[in-house]
Amino acid sequence: MQVSFQLEGGTWVNFDMAMVRAATLWSPHAVLSTLVMMVAVLVFGTWATGWVGLPLATFATAADRLGRDVNAPRLPEDGPREVRRAVAAFNEMQGRIRRFVEDRTQMLAAISHDLRSPITRLRLRTELLPEGEGRDKMLRDLDEMEAMVASSLDFARGEAVDEITETIDLAATLEAICDNAADMGLAAEFEWERRLVCACRPAAIKRALANLVENAARYGQQAKVRAHANDQAIEVVIEDSGPGIPEAELDKVFGPFYRVEGSRNRKTGGIGLGLTVARGIIRAHGGDILLQNRPEGGLRVTVTLPQEGTP
Repeated sequence: MQVSFQLEGGTWVNFDMAMVRAATLWSPHAVLSTLVMMVAVLVFGTWATGWVGLPLATFATAADRLGRDVNAPRLPEDGPREVRRAVAAFNEMQGRIRRFVEDRTQMLAAISHDLRSPITRLRLRTELLPEGEGRDKMLRDLDEMEAMVASSLDFARGEAVDEITETIDLAATLEAICDNAADMGLAAEFEWERRLVCACRPAAIKRALANLVENAARYGQQAKVRAHANDQAIEVVIEDSGPGIPEAELDKVFGPFYRVEGSRNRKTGGIGLGLTVARGIIRAHGGDILLQNRPEGGLRVTVTLPQEGTP
């Protein structure tokens, strides 16, 4: 823009002024600035989210690990003051739970062990009584008490064992369990599909599955076992052809020394700890057991064992 005007003395004054154009939104400079700001915000937001969420992820992992293993190592107490306080409280809680479990297990083992002496004395005194129906009934009751004490002691010892987690072929374990059941005269078969890699405590898992298979074969006429990998878990299904369990008692049978009438009772050899032990072991691995009555008759037991990276 050029401006000219004349002064009183006849002199002209001339002005030259350049008009600066405003930059458009899509100019290279504006686009570059916007991209730089977006990248900076994205990087900062990702870092801030990770910094804030890391303690929560650590607690979630520790809580899941505690549910599987009460003897898991303590969390390191580092980070900001609030995080250190939360970690210290979590570690203290884990210690209290571990002490509670150990005290309960030791108490159960001590009671079961100490009961053996009075039972033995009662047996000796009963055997000195004159023969008769009363003496025979007392001896049968003592046999039952001894079996209950022995099962309780085995249960306590099983909980007290600190077994290391290993990777095994669960399919081979199930096949061995069914073979052992067949050697005992029980009808048990395993439908082999493929190798099933399972991270677990081998002896404990074998004990739990053996209890379930032998229970189905002994009290349900036969045991048909199959297993497969499903998403992030291994699923073991055990079916029998017995009378099943009343719907109202499907959860009660997991209680210690609980048994139902019919074929699944103590008169046929059951003490009532097999399912209790099995569920305790499975849940210690982060899994669970589901009992269902089959429409065609019999009981279906489904065992789920979570696994990381199951193919």
